[in-house]
Amino acid sequence: MKYKKYFRKTSLKQEGIGEHFLNEIASMKPKNFLEIGVFHGVTARNVCELLHSIHGNDFKYVGLDLFGESSENANEVIPNTKFNNPLKKIYFEYILRQDPYSVDAVTYLLKKFEKNIHLIKGNSNHLLKKMDMSQIDYVFLDGGHAYETVKNDLHYSKAVLDNDGTILCDDYNLSQAPGVKQAIDEFVTENSLKSEIIFERFAKIEKN
Repeated sequence: MKYKKYFRKTSLKQEGIGEHFLNEIASMKPKNFLEIGVFHGVTARNVCELLHSIHGNDFKYVGLDLFGESSENANEVIPNTKFNNPLKKIYFEYILRQDPYSVDAVTYLLKKFEKNIHLIKGNSNHLLKKMDMSQIDYVFLDGGHAYETVKNDLHYSKAVLDNDGTILCDDYNLSQAPGVKQAIDEFVTENSLKSEIIFERFAKIEKN
């Protein structure tokens, strides 16, 4: 399946990376998908299209993001939400009248799957501990990139591995956020898990 950008910003913009990402998910055929770090919702829309092609309407997508709220961690890597393309700026400001990095804008992008999605606005450091992870069988972790945040997100996502699920972490080798790699490596070692680095970018974590 081709990874579509939907006239929005996405971190999976490099040629072929989006398709590799979708193929990786397709190989596991998850039914209950959690994305930590939704941003403009491009990955969310692509994942929903993929899961719908596999399961019809029998799937669930949960997306967690700050959606414009300020981070509490001064060490956090803040994504650039501004468009370089003036046409995109005009489209969102004057036609849609939406902030693309908002719950409303992402809900609009995902309206085709409104019965399958649940978007949550807030900080994963506080919210994940309150979530029921017992049914989640796939986590795409691309939220906060500070060491403490990644360590927290992995800790509360561990239940997914107990469901024989998968955690796929983005930006494993991101030079400006070394805490991502440190947190992942520690989590894998401390819990005796299996880790595979894919395309020199993603860390795929599963039980041994």
